[in-house]
Amino acid sequence: MQADARPNHLRLVIVLPVALSAYPDEAEAAEAERTRVLRIALLEAGYNVVATLPGDRFLPERIAQIQPDMIVVDAESQGRDILEHVVMATRDERRPIVMFSDDEDTSHVRRAIAAGVSAYVAAGVSSDHVRPVIDVAMARFEHEEQLRRELADARGQLEERKVVDRAKGLLMSRQGLSEHEAYARLRKAAMDKGIRLAEVAQRLIDAADLLG
Repeated sequence: MQADARPNHLRLVIVLPVALSAYPDEAEAAEAERTRVLRIALLEAGYNVVATLPGDRFLPERIAQIQPDMIVVDAESQGRDILEHVVMATRDERRPIVMFSDDEDTSHVRRAIAAGVSAYVAAGVSSDHVRPVIDVAMARFEHEEQLRRELADARGQLEERKVVDRAKGLLMSRQGLSEHEAYARLRKAAMDKGIRLAEVAQRLIDAADLLG
């Protein structure tokens, strides 16, 4: 997913509640017109709409094949029903999700945001508003991804510190070393082997567990 793609290079997929039947009724015809208007608005704003897909159980596979930069959900109240499929489609590889809806009931907006929707527009779509909505969604998504990475790094550093502390404890108890001496020995082993300190510590722990 190209998070820094320029608007004219941003590849979007539009997701609909259901595929149109061979003989669409009035509601389906209205939905098709909404999608047409949205597609035109996105194209006029400089975005590359690569596909229009039904929000069914096959959506994750299709998204994986197409690899879009962003998913745009176009739906009325039925949008709540396809949100699960969209979230599943982005579970393993996160992507920004924008949801356009004419549904006046906004009680489910909180659920949509919690599920991973980057921007929710409850007043339909107009060509004048598409670019700001997409820009805000992308900016919010990138900010959240940065926070996720920072949190993951912090957790990783904490886990590594715990491993190193445990390895130091083993050296101190079994070889009578001071904490400084135990740390120095671990650091020297890491430098000699050209690997990370936490990896040396984990190997020591694994060996100690194996030998009892």
